[in-house]
Amino acid sequence: MVTAAVAAGPSFGAADEARRVALRRMRSLALGLLLLAALVFVLTLDKAGAWAYVHATAEAAMVGAIADWFAVTALFRYPLGLRIPHTAIIPTRKGALARSLQAFVTENFLSEPVIRQRLADAGVSRRLGSWLSDESHSKRVVDEASTLLRSGLNRINDDEMAAIIETELIPRLANEPLSEISGRLLGDVVEEGAHHGLVDLLLVEVHRWLSSNSARVTAVLRTRAPWWTPKWLDDAVTDRLQVEALAWIADIRDQPDHDARRALDDLLLQLSSDLQHDPATIERAERLKFRVLSQPQVVVTAVSLWGALRRALLETLEDPHSSLRARAVTQLQAVGRRLTADRGFSTRLDGYVAEAAVFFVARYGAEVTTVITDTIDRWDGKEAADRIELHVGRDLQFIRINGTLVGGLAGLIIYSLAKLL
Repeated sequence: MVTAAVAAGPSFGAADEARRVALRRMRSLALGLLLLAALVFVLTLDKAGAWAYVHATAEAAMVGAIADWFAVTALFRYPLGLRIPHTAIIPTRKGALARSLQAFVTENFLSEPVIRQRLADAGVSRRLGSWLSDESHSKRVVDEASTLLRSGLNRINDDEMAAIIETELIPRLANEPLSEISGRLLGDVVEEGAHHGLVDLLLVEVHRWLSSNSARVTAVLRTRAPWWTPKWLDDAVTDRLQVEALAWIADIRDQPDHDARRALDDLLLQLSSDLQHDPATIERAERLKFRVLSQPQVVVTAVSLWGALRRALLETLEDPHSSLRARAVTQLQAVGRRLTADRGFSTRLDGYVAEAAVFFVARYGAEVTTVITDTIDRWDGKEAADRIELHVGRDLQFIRINGTLVGGLAGLIIYSLAKLL
């Protein structure tokens, strides 16, 4: 009857089928011991001498086997179909058992001390460092990350990016005051001298353009000359102006401490301060920002830049021998070696991992463990009993086997003591 009940249960996978076969085998063994004890009991009825001891042993073995069969069966179903109180515990109390199991997991596996101790014992950073130090492992990480990034980039088309820029990015930038941030950034750039390279490049290009386009410059300057001046005077003045302009620009280019450079730095620092503190400057800057962002060409330009960047990234990520992927592998290996060699670095990383795990458990642990109750609540009582019995029923059959053997031994001892006394 019990075997038929299990066979009639829900259909599971191959692993569950193997568990079902093992459960049937152990159940047959336990039942065979019970039948053996019953057979010996019948065969030794009214026997005297040593057979009386065998008879007492068989009798006690039957009692133990039947009692433990009742106990094991009562967990999953009504014994012999009789609705005896406090039997079929799992089908009738699966909700309470699920909540108890959820509380047990939460208190004993998802608590902060347990999480911290487990992560400390695991040595996450050292294991990760040792694993990443192997070039094949670092290359595998880069390959998987490249595949994931390519998939993500391919899913974002130009129309979607244009919609994001037009409906999300530009309105946020338009509504966000950027003057103060721009002012602080400009001040940091000037203080650190990060703009000097751009100034040098600009001066070199201006000097080169003036030297290569002297005729055009001369023609422009002549248009500003009075009509009544003689031509030879205009030529002399324009030539002199061009020479002086070239010399002045060359001086600025070649002298890092030139007065014009310092004046430019002072001007930029003043602009930085005004962008942060002067209401009039802030208002003009915000109006300029709004006018620029209102131009339709901004979206077109942004999408074009995104498209060029995406194509470059895709080409780099698709090439297994690209310099970007090679550098990524090298950097991962370096991180791995540092994790294994630098104790302070690995300790800090372990601390960050522990804090992240504790935060996750504290915030979402209860929701994670509700999977237990939600899943079991979706099962009906019989299905829950069948699933649980499938996983633990084989081990529970040892209770029946041990009950038969221990019961028989206890019966022999008790009968022997009774005879002795």
